[in-house]
Amino acid sequence: MELLGSTLAATYAHPRPTPANFLPAISAMASSYRDCFPHCNLTHSLSLPWRPSTYYKAASNSPALAPYCTRSQRVSESTIPPFVSNGTTLFTRYTPDDWHRSNLTNFQESNTSRHNSERLRVDTSRLIQDKYQQTRKTQADSTHNLGERVNDIGFWKSEIIHELDAMIGETNELSDVKKKLERALMETEAPLQVARECLFHREKRMGIDLVHDEVETELLMEVDIILCCQERMKLHLDKAIAQLAANRASQHELEKDLSDKQAAYRIDDKCHHLRNTSDGVSCFRGVERVSAMVSVPESWAKFTDDNILRSQSERAASAKRRDDIQNLLAVTASELWNQFNKVNLAFTSRIAGTADAKNKIQIHLAKTLQEIFQMEMTIEALKKAIRDKSAFLKVAQTRLDERTRRPNTELCRDVAQLRLVNEVYEVDDTIQTLQQRLRDAEDTLQSLVHTKATLEHDLAVKANSLYIDQEKCLTMRRSFPSTRRLVGVC
Repeated sequence: MELLGSTLAATYAHPRPTPANFLPAISAMASSYRDCFPHCNLTHSLSLPWRPSTYYKAASNSPALAPYCTRSQRVSESTIPPFVSNGTTLFTRYTPDDWHRSNLTNFQESNTSRHNSERLRVDTSRLIQDKYQQTRKTQADSTHNLGERVNDIGFWKSEIIHELDAMIGETNELSDVKKKLERALMETEAPLQVARECLFHREKRMGIDLVHDEVETELLMEVDIILCCQERMKLHLDKAIAQLAANRASQHELEKDLSDKQAAYRIDDKCHHLRNTSDGVSCFRGVERVSAMVSVPESWAKFTDDNILRSQSERAASAKRRDDIQNLLAVTASELWNQFNKVNLAFTSRIAGTADAKNKIQIHLAKTLQEIFQMEMTIEALKKAIRDKSAFLKVAQTRLDERTRRPNTELCRDVAQLRLVNEVYEVDDTIQTLQQRLRDAEDTLQSLVHTKATLEHDLAVKANSLYIDQEKCLTMRRSFPSTRRLVGVC
C-alpha cells in the first residue's frame, strides 16, 4: 500500500495514452479522497501547501485508523521524511471515470481506423484487378493495331518496289537512247561539236574573265548556222536530259519512300513482337506527346500513292520521248569555213589582250609582296617595343604594390608615390598607343594580303583563260572537217 500523499506508481499492461480533451476537477479529486479515507480530515490538507503528516498524526492517536497503515508505517512522525510537493501534483490526478472514458475513446478510434483500413484494402485490391485487366486489354489492342500497321506497310512497300523496278528500267532505256543521239551528233556534226566544246570550255573561265566577248559572239554565231535538223536534235537532246532528271527525281522519291517504309516496317515489326519480358524495355519520359507535324493514316497513304502516280506519269512521258528520239534522224551541215576563220581571229586577238593584262598583274604583285615584307618588319618592331614597355610598367606597378605595405603613418602619398602613379599611367598610355598602332599596321597588312590574294586570283584567272583559249580551243580548232564529211558523204 502506497503512503498517502506520495506519488502513485501505476503499472499498465500497455502504454496508456494521455487524455487530450479533459482534465480532472479538483472537487472530484477531493471527494474521491474523502470516500477512500472517511476518518481523515482532508479539508485542511487539501489547502496548499499540503502537509501529509496530518494523516499519520491521527492514526497514531486513534487505533481505529490502524488498519489503513502497515506495520512498517507505524512509526513516529519524527522518523517520516517530509514530503515536498511541487504544488501541481494534486491537479494532475485523474478519476476512474476519466480513465474509462479514455479507454472507450481509444477503442472507438481503433475500431474506426481498422474499419477504414479494411474498406481501403478491399477497394485497393479490386482497383488493382480492374486496372490490370484494363492494361492487358489496352496492350492487346495496341499489339493488334501494330500488326495491322505492319501489314499496311508491307503492302505499300511491295507496290513501291514494283514501280521502282519499272522506273529504273525506263530510265536505263532513255539513257541508252540519249547516248545514241549524242554519238550521232558527234559523228555527223563535227563543226557543231567543236563550237559547243569551245563554248563549254570557255564556261570554265573564272571571275571577271567570264565575259561575253567577241570570241563568244562568233562561236554562238557559228552554232546558229547549223541546220534546223541539228537544232531539232539538240532540242530533243535537252528534252531527253530534262526527262532523265525528272525520272531520277521520281526514282529518288520512290527510293526515299521505300527506305522509310523499310525502316518503319522493321521498327513496327519489332514493336509488334515486344512483350513485357523483352530486353530493352524501359521508360522514356515525354514520348507519349504527339507532335502536330506528324502525318495521319490518310495523308500517309496519299503520300505514297502520289509518289507512285507521279512515277507512272513520268514513265509514260519518258516512253514517248524515246519514240520521238528514235524517229529523229537528221544528218546535214553547211559551209562553216568563213565563220571558222572569224572565230580563230577573235581567239588570237583575245589571247594577246589577256597575255598583256597578265604581265601587268605580275608587276603589281611583285610590288605588293615587297610592301608586305616591309609591313611585317614594322609589325615586329612594334611588338618588340610593346614588350619593352611592359617591363617598365611591371617595375612601376611592383613599386606601388610594395609601398602599400608601409606601416601606419608611413603610408604617405609623397612625391615618389605620385610620380610612380603618373609613371604607370604614362607607360600604360604608351603601350595603348603602340598597341593601337600595331592594330593599324596589322589592318594594313591584312589589306595588303587581301590585295595580294586578289592579284594572285586575277593572275590565276588570266592564266586559266589563256590556257582555255590558247591550249584547248585553238588546239581543237586547228583541224576542221572537210565539206564531204560535213554533208555526211564520208
